[in-house]
Amino acid sequence: MGAQGKLSNSSNSMQRVKVYRLNEDGKWEDQGTGHVSVDYLERSEELGLLVIDEEENDAILVHRISSEDIYRRQEDTIISWRDLELSTELALSFQEASGCSYIWDHICGVQRNLHFNTLGSLDVARSSSMEAIEAAGSLQSNDESFHGVNNELRELPPVELSALPLILKNVVECGITDQMRAAELILQDQEFFTKLMNLFRMCEDLENMEDLHMIFRLVRGIILLNNPQIFDKIFGEEYILDIIGCLEYDPDVPSVQHHRAFLKEHVVFKEAIPIKDSSVLSKIHQTYRLGYIKDVILPRVLDEATMTSLNSIIHANNGVVIQLLKDDTSFIQELFARMRSSSTSPESKRNLVLFLHEFCSLSKSLQLVQQLRLFRDLASEGIFDIITDMLQSQDIKLLTTGTEILILFLNQDPNLLRSYVIQQEGNSLLRFLVKGMITDFGEDMHCQFLEIIRILVDSYTMTGSQKDTIIEIFYERHLNELVDVIASSCPPKSRSQAVRKSSGSGSRDRSAAAPKPEIISNICELLCFCVLHHPYKIKCNFLMNNAIEKVLYLTRRREKFLVVAAVRFMRTIISRNDEHLIRHIVKNNLLKPVIEAFVENGNRYNMLHSGVLELIEYIRKENIKPLILYIVNSFWEQLLKFERLDSIHGLKLKYEQSLEPCETKNAVNIVDCRKRIDERALEKEEEDYFNEDSDEEDSASAHTQNHGASPNLPNGTKVAHSSVRPGSGGLVDYDDDEDDEDYNPPTRKPESATEGEKATDSSSKLKRRTPDSKSEESELSKKNRLEQQSEDGKVAVVSDLPSRDTAAPPAEDTGGHSNDISTEKETTAGESSTKCLTNSTDSRQTSGDNCQSTPISNSSQEMTVNGNNNAGSEPYPVR
Repeated sequence: MGAQGKLSNSSNSMQRVKVYRLNEDGKWEDQGTGHVSVDYLERSEELGLLVIDEEENDAILVHRISSEDIYRRQEDTIISWRDLELSTELALSFQEASGCSYIWDHICGVQRNLHFNTLGSLDVARSSSMEAIEAAGSLQSNDESFHGVNNELRELPPVELSALPLILKNVVECGITDQMRAAELILQDQEFFTKLMNLFRMCEDLENMEDLHMIFRLVRGIILLNNPQIFDKIFGEEYILDIIGCLEYDPDVPSVQHHRAFLKEHVVFKEAIPIKDSSVLSKIHQTYRLGYIKDVILPRVLDEATMTSLNSIIHANNGVVIQLLKDDTSFIQELFARMRSSSTSPESKRNLVLFLHEFCSLSKSLQLVQQLRLFRDLASEGIFDIITDMLQSQDIKLLTTGTEILILFLNQDPNLLRSYVIQQEGNSLLRFLVKGMITDFGEDMHCQFLEIIRILVDSYTMTGSQKDTIIEIFYERHLNELVDVIASSCPPKSRSQAVRKSSGSGSRDRSAAAPKPEIISNICELLCFCVLHHPYKIKCNFLMNNAIEKVLYLTRRREKFLVVAAVRFMRTIISRNDEHLIRHIVKNNLLKPVIEAFVENGNRYNMLHSGVLELIEYIRKENIKPLILYIVNSFWEQLLKFERLDSIHGLKLKYEQSLEPCETKNAVNIVDCRKRIDERALEKEEEDYFNEDSDEEDSASAHTQNHGASPNLPNGTKVAHSSVRPGSGGLVDYDDDEDDEDYNPPTRKPESATEGEKATDSSSKLKRRTPDSKSEESELSKKNRLEQQSEDGKVAVVSDLPSRDTAAPPAEDTGGHSNDISTEKETTAGESSTKCLTNSTDSRQTSGDNCQSTPISNSSQEMTVNGNNNAGSEPYPVR
């Protein structure tokens, strides 16, 4: 048996393995330890893996090598696969990494020959497989001579055709440590690449495709070593074309790729201005070829680390080229002189502009400080004058290039362009930018113009006086022009519906003359940007020129995204929460077109529907009361059918809540107004009251105690609801009062009295409360008496606190009772009040808290506070 014949060769420690099998629990089970070999299976002409137990000489594993890609090599010492016949996972764990490499090479060789079986007979395949095994065995023995005792790579085999497989194995198929060692040995051999390129030329002349494929793998493996010093050699002027030639013979590609012929014949190097520095030319050529290798030849092969290294080389080369050209002052001066010259042909000027654009683009490879210095030098040389001329060109390519150069400058230092616009006579550059934004060039260039203008007027990046100047220029000369473009592109209100439904030639002619809808949308976007960044300036412009109404003409357009743009514009204005703008919106009914567009949209769920609902929801959440009242009062009949929507329903609730405080405030204002009418009448009654004896005070206090407990004021003073109030506003109604002897106070109407009855009651009070004229001497004497008694602590302070419980003023009764008490009861109440005041004198001697102040009625709270009881509180003013 072949297995037994191979047994004597299996005792090598390099082939000693352990066999593992994956059980149902997902754990690896040890099947035994033995020696592995590749041999023909018993009674079969197929090659397989045989593992013989090292003690019992029994076969632990017999596996037929499959042509399918089922084998995996792990950690240099493990080969695993899924056995399709046994439906399980198997693994071989080698004692030595070199033994694993030896068996892995055998498996790969057998698989390669199995693929060739379809092209030849089984006998040819059998002999080829055996030759592959023998060749691999000899290769293994030769490989051992180049490794040390610890299996470390000592030196590389000589660069010869016969040694190419061994070199390839040491460079490509070894571990990371050996690869790093191989890179060091390659760098130490100064003639390695020279000899390798000589072999390549010889094989190419002989058309030895097998060796050319091997050289391709070797060169590709050397590039994947990702060694910067090796890159400097192979990508230098001496070897780079031969390296590209080696990469033409990819065994995975059916035909040979002619990369060198393409680079020599089809790639043309154009010099807009002759470059005299040879180092600059060398770097330019190297950069292009390196990019060709990275992007065309090996894009699928390169790993991320190698790709990053190649990009770093390209970036560094660009930086060197730009630095050398920047330092050459004669080169820059000649460049701008040719671009200004009228004798320069259009084709040459076009090439100069393209070169200038590439020159500015590659400046990103410089450091930030050097970039700023370069752009300032270009600005001082007059690059903006050249761009101004480019923007007037009819060549779309030149227009695009000019705008791209401006964007590069704005991204680097916007103040350079702002300074030029301010200093330029007539501001022609800014005028051309605005014109370009509203002109259809057919390639969406208006978006580039929008970006340039937006960066140019961005207030967050402006400094000093430059900020106000550039914005002033834009608003005075160009903003109204943009708004007028919107207004002129919209149909009149009377014809808006007809235009939406019309499909005649007249409508097509009008729309053909109007700007593209995308341009109008960009203008709206710019206006929203200005609202956010220039709130004061935009407010003045909008209020003076009625620009908001013009922009809202877009709600008449057929294009829904333009209607949504108008809604978004209104949403941006309202988000500023500016009082003047909100008042302007309400005054001019500017939300009407928005609401009408929403209602016309109906129940269709689209951007317009969502945009208007979001606008209403924002107004509700921010509680912008003028807009809430305006929307509900003006458009609720139209919005009623949408009340099921949460935003509309929430707006109505917010509207109702905003009305409640207003009604209460109105009621309080009525009470305060009538209270002020009573003030003059109160003065006389209070003065008469203080002229009476203290017995009357005790009587009034006793009367108050008979009507139950009194609530406390916030300062701790207790108050009680009095039963009667004087008709003239005082505390006690005296019979000798000349002003009121002929007056009969009216009875208080019930709470449900009508407004007409309340008005009649109020008018009768006004007649009764008209004060009699007093002499000045009498007034002064009474006021002095009041001040003296107030100092002695014997003054009862009268304070009228407005009540919010009712809007109707109460009728004045003697004791402070509710006004439904008849006139006859008022006299009795006056007597009771006198008793209360008399008793209060005695009660103050025992307890300062027992005597209550004159009570406060629910409608107009009036109270008399004892001076002894409010020592720790703030005193009420005395009228």
